[in-house]
Amino acid sequence: MPLLDRTHPRPTAQTPAPAAARESRHVPTAWLALLATPLAASANSPVLILPDMADSLGIRTATATWLVTAFAWAIAVGTPLMAGLQRRRGLGSTLRLSTALIVAGTAVVAVAPWLPLAMTGRAAQAMGGAGLVTAAMSLAGSVRRMGVITAGFGTLGAVGPLLGSAIASTASWRASLAVGAVALLALPAVMRHADLSAPQQSSPFDGRGAALLALMATALVLIPRYPLPAVTASLVMAALLALHIRSNPTGFVPASLLRTRAFVLSAALACTFATSYFTLLFTVPQLLRDRTSWSTSTIGTGQLVALLAGSVLSMVLAAASARMSRPRVLTILLTAGALAPLTAVLTPWAPLLLLVATLAVFTTSAGQATLAVFATQAAPTAQRPTAIGLFNLCYQLGGAFGPAIAALITMGD
Repeated sequence: MPLLDRTHPRPTAQTPAPAAARESRHVPTAWLALLATPLAASANSPVLILPDMADSLGIRTATATWLVTAFAWAIAVGTPLMAGLQRRRGLGSTLRLSTALIVAGTAVVAVAPWLPLAMTGRAAQAMGGAGLVTAAMSLAGSVRRMGVITAGFGTLGAVGPLLGSAIASTASWRASLAVGAVALLALPAVMRHADLSAPQQSSPFDGRGAALLALMATALVLIPRYPLPAVTASLVMAALLALHIRSNPTGFVPASLLRTRAFVLSAALACTFATSYFTLLFTVPQLLRDRTSWSTSTIGTGQLVALLAGSVLSMVLAAASARMSRPRVLTILLTAGALAPLTAVLTPWAPLLLLVATLAVFTTSAGQATLAVFATQAAPTAQRPTAIGLFNLCYQLGGAFGPAIAALITMGD
């Protein structure tokens, strides 16, 4: 037991413990995981039921994929916006708005007869889920606790397609899109234990900075669908945002955060690992179909087992990282991250492709856990919600880039 600092009295009934201490110690990790991880299942639940959704809405299956794009866009845009809300108005406001968005979005999806209305509902669900993820990660406080959250992402992301298919077959496809609402079960426990007070803010809200960041994220998400105009728009928005940050360095995107080497490196690595993971997630099944005589169900089961194994290993590394140096953790992540695509390209034995899936999800889940802590620890306390939001935005962009790269690879084959 560490010695008490005698310059600070032990908290008593008259001297309550600091809010940060209450947050990191008293919100059980299981509740944080439940608050955050249903978003991953909700994101992947439509994968196997797109034809059913298309038939119900009277559209083509290719058109129905806009429901997936709308969800990804809303997560990418909603993550930094929710982080900005938490930074200015506190955790309580973020949780209440996130709850309202999830409830409203789920209700809209349950009755929407047209694709645009269903897309609106999915976007509301995703923005609300992004707020819950931001809140959970800001309350984690350690790599081990963050590792439970990110491993849960990997696990529920892996079972999401099968879960969505099972719910759709027993109830309806609309019910399968409501799995994200399960996160609301964690709200009473989180709100009971966490500090919900609003921080003191003297500076006005930087609406222009928030709008420019949202527009840039929108353009980046649309790159897979409209490469040339989206890339052009992304560059224009990035230039305008850079000029705005220069004139308003303490605004929605703090200049000091972008000058922090640990934050920038962590965010860049998270985007790289996520891009590699989502590329391989869609490429490995196609490679197995080309190189083996396995059935579709065998490939799906094998990949599911591989992804679950990688998620468990990522939790192990996150728990062990507290006793390891930062360079050693980064070495493990970089090695595993490089081995995954190299094995996919060079292996002469097709079943090793399942190991590729394990390495990929291990790298991105463990990387998200450890790098998120590195990124937020490098930021001033007041900017940590913003750091989490921008870090998660970089991770989510990998989810947009990866499938597009996979499509180019499979078309090239």
